[in-house]
Amino acid sequence: MKILTTAALAAALFLGGCAAMSSQPTKVADGVLVGPNGMTLYTFDRDMTGSGKSVCNGPCATNWPPLMAAEMDKPSGDYTVITRDDGKKQWAMKGKPLYYWIKDTKAGDKTGDGVQNVWHVVKP
Repeated sequence: MKILTTAALAAALFLGGCAAMSSQPTKVADGVLVGPNGMTLYTFDRDMTGSGKSVCNGPCATNWPPLMAAEMDKPSGDYTVITRDDGKKQWAMKGKPLYYWIKDTKAGDKTGDGVQNVWHVVKP
């Protein structure tokens, strides 16, 4: 019985965490949007606002990992969920897909801002 109760508690905590992701996949730190891991988020000028698509795939997505959404995540407020070319889900804010930058190594890094004049930190 104790194992069953522990398993039920773990499942409830996991599902509660998923529900929280559905309503708020990001937060603000030091004036910019960050993901659940505290790392800075970016947008890509070549992504068309509201298209529901990301044009950053393959090697681009290796350098600019998408802020992934779970299958059960739902749009909320300014946040939407898009489907990537590989079928996986990604968070977007105000119609723009959200990404991390592989060269940011710790929370607070913003080294991707302005890369090739097409990558920008997200300011709320």
